[in-house]
Amino acid sequence: MATTADFRNGLCMEHNGELWTIVEFQHVKPGKGPAFVRTKIKNVKTGKVLSNTFTSGVKINVQRIENRQYQYLYNEGDIYHFMNTEDYEQTFINKEMISAPELLKEGELVQISFHAETDSAISCEMPTYVILQITYTEPGDKGNTATNTFKDATVETGATVKVPLFINEGDHIKVDTRTKEYSERVKV
Repeated sequence: MATTADFRNGLCMEHNGELWTIVEFQHVKPGKGPAFVRTKIKNVKTGKVLSNTFTSGVKINVQRIENRQYQYLYNEGDIYHFMNTEDYEQTFINKEMISAPELLKEGELVQISFHAETDSAISCEMPTYVILQITYTEPGDKGNTATNTFKDATVETGATVKVPLFINEGDHIKVDTRTKEYSERVKV
């Protein structure tokens, strides 16, 4: 058991029967009344962020989370198959746990978080940027880089991404997995 004095950003704890991580916290000692800790906590499974206040000295149940690197193999419907890059053990994860499953291509490396006590997968974080090839888009306009106009393009994973007019089929682009938006064209 730990107390509020052990709070730090990223600490994982059990609160109301669920796993939460501390996003930010602030110890407050008012002139009148007891001290308390004002926090923003994030639900590990749903990603929901709440503001919560703990009275100073309250006991909390700290949980251990392990991050492991896995390689994406394939999917069968909503079940995605991953392989541990160290011991070649395979694990299966639901589509809902992955931050951007439509941008996931075979061989991509991801970070999977496991709850240490139950050894169950909690979340799957993709890299911030992925490089994907354009498989279909309307023909591009050469030199049309001044306008802020976008068109639809289908990438190799089947997802549709908005790209600038000068992008053509066969080009490789960098896509931000957090926003699912085009970032830049990449030479491969």
